[in-house]
Amino acid sequence: MAETKPFGFDIHFDEATAQGHYANLAIIAHSTSEFILDFATVLPGVEKAHVKSRIILTPENAKRLLRLLQDNIVRYESQMGKIETPTASPFAGPGSKMGEA
Repeated sequence: MAETKPFGFDIHFDEATAQGHYANLAIIAHSTSEFILDFATVLPGVEKAHVKSRIILTPENAKRLLRLLQDNIVRYESQMGKIETPTASPFAGPGSKMGEA
């Protein structure tokens, strides 16, 4: 069980959550009131992706997540070197607009 206090309050992970899920595909959709992030695993030769986790965020929190990811990538690259990405990304393209929530 991991606990930390980055925001001045306890954040608790049970054992299963602390293990996390591997994902090599991200699908992003949005409505006027939310962003939906699906994280899935695609295996070679298998035509079906298995969604491991779905995260639903407000637009404001989606933008905060974008900024936090960018900040962390900058810090990572300053320590570990530039992250090279192939031209054909395994992640889904821009999110499609869905119906309102």
